[in-house]
Amino acid sequence: TTFKSMESSGGAVSRAVLYGDPDKGAHATLTKFKPGYDAGTHYHTNDTRIVVIKGAYLYKDEDGEKRVGPGDFIMVPGGHKHWSGGEKTEGALFYEEGSDKFDFVPVK
Repeated sequence: TTFKSMESSGGAVSRAVLYGDPDKGAHATLTKFKPGYDAGTHYHTNDTRIVVIKGAYLYKDEDGEKRVGPGDFIMVPGGHKHWSGGEKTEGALFYEEGSDKFDFVPVK
């Protein structure tokens, strides 16, 4: 499995495509956040499902903060404003799945 850096993240995020094409439609990836990565507040047009493998995916929305650790699942609904990032020491490695193309829309 080959991980490729996502240019828009400045090298802080990389992913390996398991099936499909995240730029065109339904897909699954293994995604890595470098330690301390801060994605800022954003949303995705389509639902995203995540299962953490290693480290922790940090998540925050109007309901509060969550630390999504190894074996934990989170579903982020399409259009839902949230903040996400990688745990400070290990970052995060997670399985990510979407029923349609992946996008990242920053919220000002």
